[in-house]
This record gives sequence, structure tokens and C-alpha cells, in this order.
Amino acid sequence: MIISALTSHITVLELKKIIDDCKEGRRDAQQMLYEHFASRMFPVCLRYAKNRADAEDYLQEGFLKVFAKIHQFNHAGSFEGWMRRVIVTTILQDLRKKSKIHFVKEEEIMNLTEESPAEEDDSSGTQPSLNEILNWISKLPDRYQIVFNLYVLENFSHNEIAKELGISVGTSKSNLSRARQWLQKHIKTQIPATDKKEVIWQI
Repeated sequence: MIISALTSHITVLELKKIIDDCKEGRRDAQQMLYEHFASRMFPVCLRYAKNRADAEDYLQEGFLKVFAKIHQFNHAGSFEGWMRRVIVTTILQDLRKKSKIHFVKEEEIMNLTEESPAEEDDSSGTQPSLNEILNWISKLPDRYQIVFNLYVLENFSHNEIAKELGISVGTSKSNLSRARQWLQKHIKTQIPATDKKEVIWQI
């Protein structure tokens, strides 16, 4: 599958027209919407997929759900944000049906000890790049990675995560805590507060 994006800029009014045409079921408008947003949504799909082929399937399934639900979008807020939430929710539904992921139960959090990132001599000025941070996130165990991605990168609340994954709020918090500890253990440098990547630790 070839994932492309429209090279021309789409104005707010043009996007509104495309969305309205999609609501009418026009295939040309659906194609335009797909071509414009597919390259932005594919990295999102990759975060939850085992491989590129699975991510491509998620992308296709996600856009089908977007087209099915697009009449619900009333042009209030970001369309891209709305679309992203629909696609992620579609992926989570698939994961719940097909995957046997063992999430850390909330009572297990009582046995965890919060750890701070290891301090090292950073006189060299070397800090992990955002891509390096994302690479470490991709190495998280599945049960931690899903909750971490949803909470930190997708801005889901613990209540929303619990509902989508069929787990308790406490279990969601437990897995987020484990994810933080895993990352803090493997990424040995403290990210500067002025850096955008600060969000990784502010969870």
C-alpha cells in the first residue's frame, strides 16, 4: 500500500467542503481526505501495531470508521484530532478482540517503588532526541506501551483508557507507572525542562 499526502495546502474552507462532501458519501472527497491525512495517521497506527502490515490494516480500518462516523463531526474543534481519536479507538477495539494482553492489576502497584531517572554526568550536553525517546517508547512491553501511548501521546484520561481497554482506572494507572519506571530505567538522562520532550516525564 502506498501512503501519500496531498502536496497542496488545504484551507479551512476547503477542508470543510471536503468533509461535507464525505458526509454525502462522495468517493472523490473520501479519496482527497485519505490522501491528505493518511501520512499523518500512519505513524499513530504504527505505535499500536506489531509490524508495518498491521499498521496499514489499522489505517484502512480506521479510515473506514472515520467515513462511517463523519456525520457526527460538527466542525467544532480540530477535525484531525477527532479523526485521530476515531482511528485510535478503532485500533483498541481490534486489540481487545484479538490480543491477550496481561495488564498489571491495580493492587500490584502497591508493590512498586517510584524511582527517579538515574542521574548521570551530562557535561557533554548530549540529550536524547525526540526520535530516540519515541524509539524507547516503541520498545516498552505491550501492556505498558498501550496505556502510555493513550495517556501521554493521545491525551486519553484514565477513565477513557479504562473504558476502551475494559480494565479498571487503577489498572490503567498501574501500567502507566510501570511504563514510566521502565523508561526511566532505560533512558539514563534527564530531559531539560525547556525541551518539548518534557511531556514524557510529566505524566
